[in-house]
Amino acid sequence: MPGRWRGHAHAGTGPSPRASAGSANTVASRYLSRAARGSGRICTRNGSRATVLLDTDVLVYRHDPRDRAKQNAALKLFRSLAEAERAATSAQCLAEFYRVVTRRLPEPISPREALAEVARYAEIVTVLDVTAVAVLEACRGSAEHGLSVWDALVWACAKLEQIPFLLTEDGEHGRAIEGVTYLDPFDRRFDLEGLLA
Repeated sequence: MPGRWRGHAHAGTGPSPRASAGSANTVASRYLSRAARGSGRICTRNGSRATVLLDTDVLVYRHDPRDRAKQNAALKLFRSLAEAERAATSAQCLAEFYRVVTRRLPEPISPREALAEVARYAEIVTVLDVTAVAVLEACRGSAEHGLSVWDALVWACAKLEQIPFLLTEDGEHGRAIEGVTYLDPFDRRFDLEGLLA
């Protein structure tokens, strides 16, 4: 269902579901301190090696036990991509993640814990800024390819950063749009090993 986690009309490595907020506050404080100093792009580990952009749904499923198969797949996927230093997400996806896990899950995460999770994600993966150029590209992509503007904004971030794969439920598995291929990590055809090769 397109835009499933969007609030609009529309594990070993990394943050662990329901991690304690206490230790995570240190991560959040460190990140916010860096951001206040204007440290530029929010990437500490993988620089330009990112080849996969994770959409909101992949981040959320790590914390949503209603579908254990998807939760386990999301945990494995995130761990593998983080260890390979290949994962990116966008600032938009992190904001959507925060909103969903604090308001839309049957057992919401506290705002403090959700902030800590967002900070952990920002430490582990490349976070792409949503710029005016990205918004313009999203509007064009929405008009030309029939995407919602919110889904197009995620696509635009991947396209502008030359990230070839977008992992999401919100697109047809295998569809390629201007150099960005949509892959549904919960589809039986998804091949994580091939993606990492």
